[in-house]
Amino acid sequence: QVQLVESGGGLVQPGGSLRLSCAASGMFFRIYTMGWYRQAPGKQRELVADITSGGSTNYADSVKGRFTISRDNARSTVYLQMNSLKPDDTAAYYCNARYSTYQNYWGQGTQVTVSS
Repeated sequence: QVQLVESGGGLVQPGGSLRLSCAASGMFFRIYTMGWYRQAPGKQRELVADITSGGSTNYADSVKGRFTISRDNARSTVYLQMNSLKPDDTAAYYCNARYSTYQNYWGQGTQVTVSS
């Protein structure tokens, strides 16, 4: 079965950096659009960034210029490099793999807390 396992979350001070990783298994990774979403308490889950099978990227306006999504098809892993973190970036971050309506999978989430 498909598994998405996130890692790399934690507590960081404002202005700091973190790199999230999502390791995928049980799927033909290279054909999927991979994405990172986040959900803060009391808010809806929102797209942070995604990357297509061809390498095209898309970012939420709130993270443009600070976050970078990348993928390593040989390792079946997608990354989210987060720089210049702000308290508003505090949320649970979820990895998503999407190929079709019926092939749409989520990881369990990893917490990112930005606080001094």
